[in-house]
Amino acid sequence: MYRAVTEGIEVIVHPAFEPERSNPEEGSFFWSYAIRIRNLGEVTVQLRARHWEITDANGRVEHVRGPGVVGEQPILKPGESFNYSSGCPLTTSQGMMVGRYEMVASDGRRLMVEIPAFSLDMPDSRRVMH
Repeated sequence: MYRAVTEGIEVIVHPAFEPERSNPEEGSFFWSYAIRIRNLGEVTVQLRARHWEITDANGRVEHVRGPGVVGEQPILKPGESFNYSSGCPLTTSQGMMVGRYEMVASDGRRLMVEIPAFSLDMPDSRRVMH
């Protein structure tokens, strides 16, 4: 589990290697990740956009940007949570992801909420990041 709290917004990530969706002999590796976003603050917020930086074991970085998450732009009142799952393919047996959510608070503030860095490691692989 990986956790970050930014301006009263908690983000928890649980990554998992998916062997049934991977083919190591062909350089295809897949991870799923479950995310919980919880509003620990005192104002309502809406998630508007996401930005991911995905780094493979060779140091190649891919940037993924887009509106919302999994086709939604959830609104979270104080105390509410939003859960979703997604996935990430790589051509190496390990890597890492980090990112941020752009949110807007009901008081008009724009929030850049940290998604904690988390590792993508195939079980039993030797860890080497360049």
